[in-house]
Order: sequence, then structure tokens, then C-alpha cells
Amino acid sequence: MTKNNEGITMTQHFNSPLLSPELANDLIKKAKARGADFVDIFVQKRRSFSVSLEDGDVRGASTGSLFGLGIRALKGAATAYAHSDDLSVEALMACADTVSHVATKGSDVEGISSWDERALPAIAKASRAPRNSAFDERVALLQSAYRSIDGREPDVNKIFGSYADVDEDIVIVNSEGLWVEDTRCLCRLNVSVLLDDNGETRVGSFGGGNREGLSVFSRGLAPQAIAEEALRMAKAQVGAVAAPTGEQNVVLAPGWSGVLLHEAVGHGLEADFIRKKTSLFTDRLGEKVASDLVTVIDDGTIENSRGSLNVDDEGTLTQRNVLIENGILKGYMSDRLNAGLMGIAPSGNGRRQSFRHAPLPRMTNTFLASGDSTPEEILNSVEDGIYCRAFGGGQVDISNGNFVFEVREGYRIRKGEIAEPIKGATLVGSGVETMSKVSAVGNDSKLDSGIGTCGKDGQSVPVNVGLPTLRIDGVTVGGTGT
Repeated sequence: MTKNNEGITMTQHFNSPLLSPELANDLIKKAKARGADFVDIFVQKRRSFSVSLEDGDVRGASTGSLFGLGIRALKGAATAYAHSDDLSVEALMACADTVSHVATKGSDVEGISSWDERALPAIAKASRAPRNSAFDERVALLQSAYRSIDGREPDVNKIFGSYADVDEDIVIVNSEGLWVEDTRCLCRLNVSVLLDDNGETRVGSFGGGNREGLSVFSRGLAPQAIAEEALRMAKAQVGAVAAPTGEQNVVLAPGWSGVLLHEAVGHGLEADFIRKKTSLFTDRLGEKVASDLVTVIDDGTIENSRGSLNVDDEGTLTQRNVLIENGILKGYMSDRLNAGLMGIAPSGNGRRQSFRHAPLPRMTNTFLASGDSTPEEILNSVEDGIYCRAFGGGQVDISNGNFVFEVREGYRIRKGEIAEPIKGATLVGSGVETMSKVSAVGNDSKLDSGIGTCGKDGQSVPVNVGLPTLRIDGVTVGGTGT
């Protein structure tokens, strides 16, 4: 064993059957032959499983596998990427030759004389990995969720359930001699309830999961609790009235409401948008961009959260990144390429959907930190407004932060109390402007239950979002009521 200059123990046992040190060396030498500055390799072997239920009966099940290698070469700001699920030496060397054309003038390339295998923290580590679980066990999770609410409400038309998991092994190596091996998993269970409300359908949907494996459903996120929340949401919308329009004082519930923060603020703090000057946060480090009450953090080190990783998809250890502190812009989320071009350190946010995709700067677990107010104090401070408990779809323009979000579960606030449910509400605004209107922050910040998937440039990756109870004044609400 050896130690690097950060004191992290490194081993050199190379137990992975996915890639040999000799082949890795040959691929890197070929990819650098024309003068590339940097080369990295990402190998992935993934197994996936899903099953769905409708009213207690299995309606579909599928399994899948993914096994391949991607290789990237960098020259300045230029990137070349190639991938293959044909793992013959000839096919992989052809990929390496393809990416070598990112540069045009080469010289003799020395191989890696000594590989350093990075020892990883156990941030995301399965206690019961899906690969060790039977088909019947996954189906039983869904059936227990269904049975817990079946027949409880006569107006329920349908109960749907779905379960999915991913279990994978990866190897990351690069031309600086880094060698990383990791095992990852992800599980999620979801229940949806359709309920008749005098001819209108009310939908309640809830789910969650994380990276600890199936044990998450036996402690803390029971299938029965998931089903109960889906039923509660559907019932809560019965008798909903049209949402009012115009400027309103809005209170956001903790947890999943953080999707608004993720979209309206988070994407604009990813380093590729900053470097290309397409983000409204470009060249604003040290400036005030939000209320003094707002501190935004992206943290990939939260134990077993959906967005957490032991190491990002470039081999950089994930970390806690303070992006906005007391309203002041402090930093960005970066991958290796953009960090190098911007003269900053990679922040552990280089992520990719699979070996078929080059890494991009992406969020992990992004949330707004707790404040000093209690949720009760915040609600009591609103004479007339809207309480948003859950959000649906939305659209955001990264260049200016303008957003439109659908309120999936919302209520009127009257004299500090949550009143009648509303329907058809949307929130409209700009991320920076909205964050500057934050007037109270709760002491109850939490992440969502583990349902988020973020899309960017055709790639999807799992994330968590979070907020405390939050009061925002003067938000434009779209609706059909008064």
C-alpha cells in the first residue's frame, strides 16, 4: 500500500474483472498518441429490474443489462468521446484511436508506470444489494403497499404501483494514473392512487428510495407508508377550487418543493453554463444574488441519499459545496473539463448517465439550508396566500432563470391557517428574483424521499432536492380563480 499527499490509503490489487491494467495502459497510450492532454476511461456493468402492479396484479416486469466502455480525450476545450459494448481488444483500440484525433501533433507517449487505486469512503453502500434479492421479494413490497389501502375508500378507481432497481460495478482510470473501482445500487418504489371526485379524477402519487438497497423499505420508508401518503394526497384534493391569480404570498412545504430551487437556481450554477456565459450567474461570484436568509448547498456526501456517490463519474471524490451563502454567490458545481478551463478545482459533480455518455457538471443533493423560524410561525405570518405541498412538471430558461411550475397539491392560506385545496395553480417567476423575495426560512430543511431524476443534454441522472418550509412574498400565481 501507498499513501497519496492527502493521506488517503491506496492499494494496488486490481480485483475488477472489468478491465485489466495492461489493457487500460494500452488504451490510454493509443488515445494520447496524437497529443491529447488527458484521457480517461469509464467501464460499467449494470443490471436493472422493474415490476409494475395494477390493483394488486402484476402487469409487467423487465430485466436489463448494460456492459461497456467509454473513453474520452481532452485537448484544451475540445473533447472527443467514443464508446463500445463490444469489449474485444480490437473494438476498444479502435475507440481509443478515434478519440486520439482530438489532437493532431503527437510524440512518444509513456505508459502508466504505477497505478494508484483510490480508496473510497462508504457514503453510498448497499446493506442489501438488489443483486442478492429474489424477484418475489420485490413483488411482495408492492403487494404489501397495495393491501394496506385496498378497499379503504369507495371512490378509489385505481391503485398503481411500481418498483425499480439498478445494481452496477464501475471502473474509472485516467492518464494521470488514477484507478477507481466502485459498486453502486439504487432502489425506488412508487404508488399512485386515482380517486373520483364527482366526475373529476384526483391523483395522489408518492414514492421513494435510496442507495442502501432493499433495506430502506424495512426501516424508514415502508411500502405501507408510501401507499398511505399517495392515498392522503388524492383525498386531500377532493373538492378543490380554482386557484387564484396574481401576486400571492406563497409558502412552500419542506422536501420535494426543492425541485423549484433545483431548476430555477441549481442548473444556472453548473460550471458549463458559467464558462459558456449562458447562465444568469456568470461573473457574479461574491455578489448578492438572493435574500440574506438563503444558503444553497449541493452535497454528494449525504449517506445513501439518491443523489450521493462515493466518487463522481470522473473519479473525483464528492463533497459538500456551498453555492450561495447568506445570499452571496460563493461557488459553482464543476466537472474536470470546465474546472480546468476556469482555473478552479473540480467539485465532484462530474456525472454521466452511462458509459455511452461523456460526463457533465451535474447536481447531486441540492437543498436550501435551515433557518430560524418554525413552520408554524411561517404559516401564522400569512394572512392570505397559497401553501404549496407538492409540485409537478415545470420549465426553466437557464439564461435568465425564468420558470413555470405546476402545483400538484396546493391550498389557500387564510388568517394563518391552511384552508381549502386548490387546483390548476402554477408559479411563474425568475429564480434570482424569487430567491430575493424569501422572507422567512424554516428550521425543518429536509431532502425529498428519493424520487428525483434530472435531465440535461439528453442525459438523466438520479438526484435529491430539498427545502425547509419557506415563505416567498409576491410570487406570480397562474390559475383560473379569484
